[in-house]
Amino acid sequence: MQWLTQLFQGHGVASTVLVISMVVALGLAIGSIKIKNVSLGIAGVLFSGLLFGHFKEYFTINENHDVIEFCREFGLILFVYSVGMQVGPGFLASLRRDGLPLNMMAAGIVLIGAAITLLVSLVGGVPVEAAVGLFSGATTNTPSLAAAGAAIRDMLATSGATDDVRKTAEAMPGLGYAVAYPFGVLGIIIAMVLMRVLFKVDVPREEASLKASLQNGSKLTRANLRVTNPNLDGKAIREIPLLSGAAGSEERDGVPSSGIVVSRVLHNGHGTVTIPKPETAVRLGDTLLAVGTPTELDQLRLIVGQESEHDLRELPSKITTRRVLVTRGGALGKTLAELDFVHRFGAQVTRVSRADVEFTPTQGYALQYGDTVVVVGSEGAIADVSTELGNSTKAMSHPQMVPIFVGITLGVILGSWPVTVPGIPAPVKLGLAGGPLLVAIVLSRIGRVGPLIWHLPIAANFMMRELGITLFLACVGIKSGDRFLATLTQGPGLYWMGLAALITIAPLLIVALFARLYMKVNYLSICGLLSGSMTDPPALAFANTVCGSDAPSAAYATVYPLTMILRVVCAQMIVLMFFRVG
Repeated sequence: MQWLTQLFQGHGVASTVLVISMVVALGLAIGSIKIKNVSLGIAGVLFSGLLFGHFKEYFTINENHDVIEFCREFGLILFVYSVGMQVGPGFLASLRRDGLPLNMMAAGIVLIGAAITLLVSLVGGVPVEAAVGLFSGATTNTPSLAAAGAAIRDMLATSGATDDVRKTAEAMPGLGYAVAYPFGVLGIIIAMVLMRVLFKVDVPREEASLKASLQNGSKLTRANLRVTNPNLDGKAIREIPLLSGAAGSEERDGVPSSGIVVSRVLHNGHGTVTIPKPETAVRLGDTLLAVGTPTELDQLRLIVGQESEHDLRELPSKITTRRVLVTRGGALGKTLAELDFVHRFGAQVTRVSRADVEFTPTQGYALQYGDTVVVVGSEGAIADVSTELGNSTKAMSHPQMVPIFVGITLGVILGSWPVTVPGIPAPVKLGLAGGPLLVAIVLSRIGRVGPLIWHLPIAANFMMRELGITLFLACVGIKSGDRFLATLTQGPGLYWMGLAALITIAPLLIVALFARLYMKVNYLSICGLLSGSMTDPPALAFANTVCGSDAPSAAYATVYPLTMILRVVCAQMIVLMFFRVG
């Protein structure tokens, strides 16, 4: 068994990979343990790493610095790049008009937390490198920990600091994060419970109120409208007000939209249901099946006439509906006007889904990889459209590796680009956290450049993200473990824990009270807002369980992209502006 002992205590790559794998496996097992529907989740890997780091005399992994550094930095790059690919497509959509108040309140939670963190450091005497770890742990936000750590390492690299100083400074963010994290999870839940008790919230009533407000919002629906307005007799569909913009390129939620699409028409209450063309003339007594938001359809009803007794979808016809994926390279970047499915195949595209946002497209809308379009037409027409667009689920599930590594290359270059800023002693860099994140957001929004398609399937994104963050947390824990217990029991650990609780709970309660008292926000949306502002899935799961529905998820998804990016930026700026070596 001597070979096994040598493997654990060796200095080679195999020994390091073995220990890191054990750290990750144990950490994920710890993280999966649930108490009252709350678990550590991926953060369990950090605590596992701290355990292995504390008993470092049984391993020599800390002596293999190069492998540890590579695993940590490469894991960080994989993680932030996949996060950028995930939030990028929906980033602008999350800032749409209806979600702007929620995003501003979520940003307030982030900025208040950052301000308290600075007070904790400047007034409370906590080193900046530890305070920024408290900021990340108190808000359960691992990307900000990664960004802060990368910024500290960049500043240390040009400072001429000794190895001991560098090792201590690099370990501090991980220690602060570990100390702050437990209450970071509980604090969000405590804030939700306090709000419910304080305002004596009736959850079923709040849910009913939220559903009623959503029905009057931007969710798409249908209406069968009978033409009774004599002014429309003989008019082409494209000449009808509210339908005349069908060839335009109006923007809504960051994507083109005309508001209303007419998918079917029945002439004079009898005959065959057909797919209308823009030039199709309507007559008195015709029935139109229109798709749009409730508000827009109400406006169209005032122009066209009245609700029809016929549901054109239920009448006998050869027309059907299918969802089709856009995966064929030849269709990417082309507009619906260029593809002209109505005249070529007799099919109509009535809806498009992109990044969880569903909208009605204009003829000027350009298709992107991964779009899901709803096509109305005959089986043959839909088959022709499917061939034109690709509709390959296999292509959607198969990640393209060249764009991934091109994106990472560009991200590393951007992150390493030094920029001199007056008042800051060291050149500012986005670092290996900020560079790949920003590039991924931009490329995922662009979608395609030549033959390169920046689309990462959900399963591939999840695998890449989880692999990256587990590697990063394992290495951070291993490097910080020898100091963690001493910091907690003999050092300022308990003091830090109290300050971290303040960073967690104060911003949540301040904004939650403002949202309820001044903005009159629904309690379910407040729960989603609090969870999303902390980018904390366990808290969202708790909120969904308490509410008995997934209603908080809508607010969570709305604020998540902005707060994720803002927390990364705040962590880096705290380090760049206030961290001083020595």
